Amino acid sequence: MTSPTAAGHDLAGRHILLGITGSIAAYKAAMLCRLWKTAGAEVQVVMTPLAKQFITPLTMATLSKRPILVEFFDPENGAWNSHVSLGEWADCYVIAPATANTLAKMATGVADNLLLTTYLSARCPVVVAPAMDLDMYAHEATQQNLRTLAARGVRIVEPGEGELASGLSGKGRMAEPQQIAEYVGRLLGETDEKKKTLAGKRMIVTAGATIEAIDPVRFISNHSSGKMGYAIAGELAARGAEVTLVSGRTALPTPPGVERVDVLSAAEMYEATVKAFDRADGAVMCAAVADYTPESASETKLKKGDGELFIRLRRTQDIAAELGARKGGRLLVGFALETNDEKAHAQSKLRRKNFDFIVLNSLRDAGAGFRGDTNKVTLIDHAGSEELPLMSKREVAERIVDRIEGLLTR
Repeated sequence: MTSPTAAGHDLAGRHILLGITGSIAAYKAAMLCRLWKTAGAEVQVVMTPLAKQFITPLTMATLSKRPILVEFFDPENGAWNSHVSLGEWADCYVIAPATANTLAKMATGVADNLLLTTYLSARCPVVVAPAMDLDMYAHEATQQNLRTLAARGVRIVEPGEGELASGLSGKGRMAEPQQIAEYVGRLLGETDEKKKTLAGKRMIVTAGATIEAIDPVRFISNHSSGKMGYAIAGELAARGAEVTLVSGRTALPTPPGVERVDVLSAAEMYEATVKAFDRADGAVMCAAVADYTPESASETKLKKGDGELFIRLRRTQDIAAELGARKGGRLLVGFALETNDEKAHAQSKLRRKNFDFIVLNSLRDAGAGFRGDTNKVTLIDHAGSEELPLMSKREVAERIVDRIEGLLTR
């Protein structure tokens, strides 16, 4: 078995807090601890009282070379196990296995054991590896709890499929220790100050919804909040890129290091984006741009009459198609939000608009789409596709920019 160090993740001196809950999958925590210790990390284990029924504190203390923490204080001498100090000590808090019960308590802020109070005190990235029977995992309550946690920035290492302790077969098996170890290794490999891997690159990001005026009061628009595009712009800037964010109306703050150009209509977004593209290395077309706009807007408010009101619409200029025709050797990334035949529509758009890759999400996926803090996307290029699990939009942005970085720096 390959260690995280061999996979390129040297964890020397890093502090990993390992939380173990009451699941049959607790035995995997022993190998997880060993992998991190081999990679040079310091590992402190926190267990729930029920977890001791599945794996002994002696086993984990032997592997971690640290006393195991279960209770708030030592009943023998009254020594206090400070959840605040644990949260400050850790570079990453990993709860593996994470039961349905623990996930529910995390989502609702219950703090009735040391593991949970430490979660509420943690200032570091938090990772959970769910483990439970397939019906418990599929239950809407569990899925809602996972969406809530993902929206708050908790990283989720999705369970695998296979034979479960109940004898049933399906999704719910905790991810394998190697997979979790490598995930955490990659996470800790990102320094607090992102490496400026995109320094010198100029990128455009479009975000938010356009507004097409009917009269001075009314308009045609959509539900886009701009959150996904703003997250991508912020991540590009964090990696050193010079970013121009062409934004429709939104209440979001401008990400640090980003130049923002505010527009309202599709025509204004077309002009600003095409102009900026002349000096850019690439563009990410994340905005929800109106395909149609009123043929003419009334200069005064339209009054309600007795009959029907008909508004004649005309096509707007296709920003992505225009950039695709002009791109040359530059990078162009598109987005597709679909409600049916999702992949086929996205692949068609990939070809027609001359994108290097396209980000597909479906309104049929729970936790994806407009306004929310999570997304579930598939990255599609001319060679194939990669489906990502439900993540916070910040994490989705990181994965998208990882791919952009690979294309811009190859």
